[in-house]
Amino acid sequence: MGGLVEEQLQRGLTALVDGNSQLGESVAIEDRKVDAMELTIDEECSRILATRAPAAGDLRVIVATIKIITDLERIGDECEKIGKAAARLAVAERPSDHYREVRHLGRAVQDLVHEALDAFARMDASRALNVARQDRVVDEEYEAIQRQCITFMMEDVRQIRRTLDVMWAVRALERIGDHAKNICEYVIYMVHGKDIRHTSLERVAEELKSEAARA
Repeated sequence: MGGLVEEQLQRGLTALVDGNSQLGESVAIEDRKVDAMELTIDEECSRILATRAPAAGDLRVIVATIKIITDLERIGDECEKIGKAAARLAVAERPSDHYREVRHLGRAVQDLVHEALDAFARMDASRALNVARQDRVVDEEYEAIQRQCITFMMEDVRQIRRTLDVMWAVRALERIGDHAKNICEYVIYMVHGKDIRHTSLERVAEELKSEAARA
């Protein structure tokens, strides 16, 4: 499911940058596959809970998996938005920089999703923590693009429709970064049994370091 979501993200960004409306529409349609996989995995996890009564670490793996597939499904939803925005932008005038800032933000988000899934596959809490910290970079780049888009609309009202679609797409990318961060938080819960959703990453790092020193 993670691989399918990564492919959907990559294709959505390609459609946006290359102005490929057909590809953008296909990305939006592919979200159905992600939804179906979420249901399948959720049913399997529910079956394991009902028939095997997992405990301790095994139970955390199941709980974390249920939460992670929810975030993956929502990443798929955001990719659908990118695909639809790409289809609309394909018929609009393209900027001279070919969406350079959006491409850069897209690469950062792709890396974040890939590294988060890799941390999950390896059950690597330290790596998950480092990846979660990178979400700040995504947020900063997103805010910079938003400010730039607002400037464009103020300078030329003819660009409002196109710029709004760009803003819609980069907002989806920022949300994907948030979901990747959530996955990392669930990896830490899975490995250490700590729910860190409402704890600063700096404090989490200190706690994990103290645990490692005691071990």
